[in-house]
Amino acid sequence: MLEIRENLSRENYDFTGDNVHITEAFENNKVTGYIAYSYENDRTVIHGLDDGGDLLLCDGLVRSVIFKSTLKSIGTLVFDTSDCLDNLRKLKFITGENMTVENIDRFMNGCSDCNHRN
Repeated sequence: MLEIRENLSRENYDFTGDNVHITEAFENNKVTGYIAYSYENDRTVIHGLDDGGDLLLCDGLVRSVIFKSTLKSIGTLVFDTSDCLDNLRKLKFITGENMTVENIDRFMNGCSDCNHRN
């Protein structure tokens, strides 16, 4: 069963800065992916992402950070990484060269009727 949880030690990760958070995905007690991010004033910055090529894992990791950002009333998400760009584009987190989601509330609400489009 997939579990997503924050790694408080940041051991085994090479991201600088005291404010960088690491959230890991686990399956059968094994790390299968991670996302590194920080909260900076009115935005959340994604510094690194490893989804192992799994589109759904990419979606879950990014959405977990979006959820945490909305709890902090942060409305902008910036991808400052070249990791997993194909999956991020497929999921429409980024488009073209635009690496910013300006309104994460609107982005999340845009998916609310996805089940009705089939």
